[in-house]
Amino acid sequence: MEESRSSTPEAPPQDLWSSILDSVSSTRSIPSKQVLILGQPSTGKSLLASALLQKPKSDDSKEESRTDFALGYDWSDVKDGDEDTLARLSVYTVPSDAKAYSALLPHFLPPKNVLPHTAVMIVLDWTRPWTFVEELETWLKWVEQWAKGDGSREVEIVREENREAPYVHLQHYTEPSADTLPTTSNLTSSTVLPLGPGTFTHNAAGVPVVVVCTKADLIDEGSNLIGPGTSGMGGMVKGKGGEWEERTDSIMQVLRTICLKYGAALFYTTPQPSTLQVIRQYTLHLLFIPPAPSPSISAGVEAPTSIRNPFMFHHKPNTLDRDRIVVPAGWDSWGKITVLREGFDAKSWGEAWDTDIEAREGENEEASGAKRMYRSLVPDQGEKPPPLPPFNAPMAEQAFLAKHYDENAKKPDRDPRGAFRNPTESATAGIVGPMGSSSFSLPNVERALSEMEASMGGSSSLSTSVNGDATRKLSRGGTRPTSGLSVGAPGASTVGRTSTSPTLGTSTNATGGQTQHEVLQNFFQSLLSSKDRAGQSAAASRTAATQSPKANGNADDAS
Repeated sequence: MEESRSSTPEAPPQDLWSSILDSVSSTRSIPSKQVLILGQPSTGKSLLASALLQKPKSDDSKEESRTDFALGYDWSDVKDGDEDTLARLSVYTVPSDAKAYSALLPHFLPPKNVLPHTAVMIVLDWTRPWTFVEELETWLKWVEQWAKGDGSREVEIVREENREAPYVHLQHYTEPSADTLPTTSNLTSSTVLPLGPGTFTHNAAGVPVVVVCTKADLIDEGSNLIGPGTSGMGGMVKGKGGEWEERTDSIMQVLRTICLKYGAALFYTTPQPSTLQVIRQYTLHLLFIPPAPSPSISAGVEAPTSIRNPFMFHHKPNTLDRDRIVVPAGWDSWGKITVLREGFDAKSWGEAWDTDIEAREGENEEASGAKRMYRSLVPDQGEKPPPLPPFNAPMAEQAFLAKHYDENAKKPDRDPRGAFRNPTESATAGIVGPMGSSSFSLPNVERALSEMEASMGGSSSLSTSVNGDATRKLSRGGTRPTSGLSVGAPGASTVGRTSTSPTLGTSTNATGGQTQHEVLQNFFQSLLSSKDRAGQSAAASRTAATQSPKANGNADDAS
């Protein structure tokens, strides 16, 4: 029993499962690669993303209803010929250069972690060629700023190490030939050539950059598709010919000069799958560039080991077919750029680009800057916003009222009081309001008095009282006014009589020292008092009539 107990196996360690999981995760871990697509709206970014991920593009008929997110994202697995997953490719798409969008990228792609495994693709649209230099400057500045990260020491170390790989790649680049390509790269070759002038002078972090000019199939289209007022090169020159080719070649030379300074590649693409497949192959080639050999290996201390890129790029450079340009990083130089079209000075364009890059934000463009030089080469044919209407400075409210008051005061026909004036008489000044006019000398008052007389019928008492009171009131001042009030006897005809209405003047009445206002007040007061007396006399007569029969009856009884 004791021997059997001693022969039993020992208990497994407590961290058995954790060790198993660690071993499995280490053997089956998949590296992650990122591609960042930068470009303005409607430049073909979604088509490039679909080509990189080998996924079908969304239906074009739904383009208008498609929603652009602040940051587009999609991924797919990258496999080799044996269907083994080599990496997981993530594609990030920025809808525009607005800071609200570009500010999100450092949160998803911190340079400290993803810088060695990230490639940047800047998309330009051939239907708007006048924006090439400006957009390149905007995006390349952003890439430099993004690669700096938070400025910590760890990020600086990553930047320095990451710059070595593309630098060595540019030094050891060899053009593909028809011979069988070697399975190993030539990074361990003993022949190392220095970089040419104007090559890899920028891009301190060594970020792989690919400049893609989309819609290259529209370069040689006629003005029917790309004409003035819409977009494209058709607005700059009329038809095809020597000037047309010179313009397009000059644009290519400018782009190649800028790409050379950043160690970037230049590609022209069309919607054709063949051009999109080429750009995908080159992007994967950049993402899987082997790391730079250590200084000990380059010095020959250790035996070189074979370094293999799983995605070798077999396409030769092409600078003749304008719809499928292929300029890999490391192939180009100032000499090759100048050969394309004589008269192009790559050095002056490189210095002009440096002038714009070093200029501070908000400063005026230098006359020798690349943007101004490019604008003279490719005039802006884009749609201009409508001009703003001229600024209308309104007049102060009080000044406006004073101005129109003075103008209306000088025009008698604009005075609203003119409706109450007699057209045959001139307006008098000095009295404000309707009383200042001769409205009371109009036939209105006379007509009202006539209607009053007619309604009262043949009442002689009212007429007598009116005449008497009016006579007494007007006689207080001595002499009656020339246009006094006279009321005819009951039943008398008023046809052909002169005006009996009181008139207003501009001065005080000469008789009695009464003003016209006092005369009018006395006149209307006499009308009111005469009406009261008429009512009192009528009441007295009715009282006397009722009392007289009683008096007669009492007399009879007494008798």
